[in-house]
Amino acid sequence: MTTYYYVVASQKFLLEEEPLEEVLRERRRDYEDKNKEIDFWVVKQPAFLEAPEFADSKAKCPQPSVAIISLNSEFITWLKLRLEYVLTGSFEAPSANIPEPLASLEPIS
Repeated sequence: MTTYYYVVASQKFLLEEEPLEEVLRERRRDYEDKNKEIDFWVVKQPAFLEAPEFADSKAKCPQPSVAIISLNSEFITWLKLRLEYVLTGSFEAPSANIPEPLASLEPIS
């Protein structure tokens, strides 16, 4: 199993009120400069929040939500400090409750 770290917040906050696109673009450029593989993803309506162990987190997060999921805990800690009004945590997947760590409940359009 792999450990995934995340920040989660409302889509309105992360996608409209915060300069998230700029932050992620800078991070991507930094990774490219270092020839480092991308290890973070933006997931609208993350399915992992449906797992029973995340009931409290889901209840605390305004819906619809969005998560930034990463394999890098330091990046998530940095995002928490940068964004402030987000929930953070981690989970291991694949598991019985989280078979696909990057799955979204949002229909593909």
